[in-house]
Amino acid sequence: MLQRTIAKPVEVVGIGLHKGESVRLRLEPMDSDSGIVFYRADAGRSIPLRPASVVDTTMATVIGDGEVFVSTIEHFLSALYAYGIDNLRVILEGNEMPIMDGSAISFCLLLDEAGIRTLDRPRKILRVLRPVEVRQEEKFVRLEPFDGAEFDFTIDFDHPAIGRQRYRFDFSRERYVEEIARARTFGFARDIQMLQSRNLALGASLENAIGLDETRILNPEGLRFNDEFVRHKILDAIGDMKVAGYAIVGRYVAFAGSHTLNHRLTQKLLADAANYEVLSFASEQLRRYEKCFA
Repeated sequence: MLQRTIAKPVEVVGIGLHKGESVRLRLEPMDSDSGIVFYRADAGRSIPLRPASVVDTTMATVIGDGEVFVSTIEHFLSALYAYGIDNLRVILEGNEMPIMDGSAISFCLLLDEAGIRTLDRPRKILRVLRPVEVRQEEKFVRLEPFDGAEFDFTIDFDHPAIGRQRYRFDFSRERYVEEIARARTFGFARDIQMLQSRNLALGASLENAIGLDETRILNPEGLRFNDEFVRHKILDAIGDMKVAGYAIVGRYVAFAGSHTLNHRLTQKLLADAANYEVLSFASEQLRRYEKCFA
């Protein structure tokens, strides 16, 4: 399997989650081994996607270069991971990605519109060789050796509409679009009110998130899946793993994981070469994984 980019430039306009302002997003093809590069058109600066570029994970995954930043990139990255896009220029006029409907499906549709172009060099895959784990009290995220690609996430919220949920996702692009991409982010009314008082989450609404009060879901249309909350956590985790720069052969397991723990996990994974090996899809041993990442 060869590296991929998009076949043609595409654009979309959406609302930024925190500023509540219109954000124009343009995607442009790039050559082999270019990676994913975010370009702040309003500031004239580029930020490459890599763990060292992550500057904040408090409420979202944020990358920056010390002078400018781009926030809330995880839903978009999740779609890129699913579609196997290795090289791309992401042009923004502003410091955050558009939130769209709070899921990744709008970005999937944008990539469908752009089409996929294969390039001239083999794709590289990271295979996990030994377990790597990060913990914070009872919360943890872990990558472990596995002959395939799987995401296994458990959440446990003290809320009658959520409770304890677990979902195992056997990765492929087709399954991602069917099972994961439409799962929306969620938030609690009490938190939104606090954030908006600080001029944050100004773009948040029931059109781009699942809202909850103390006892119930506020969206008139209800949920897209009975377990939409944990499916969205898998969506986030896939996006955060994209920051590592590779598709991953292994099993991701989490209990109450977060952007912060995911970032620490990719850092710990890459910090020791004994944890992994990087293989080219030109090698025979990776042909059995082609269906996962096709």
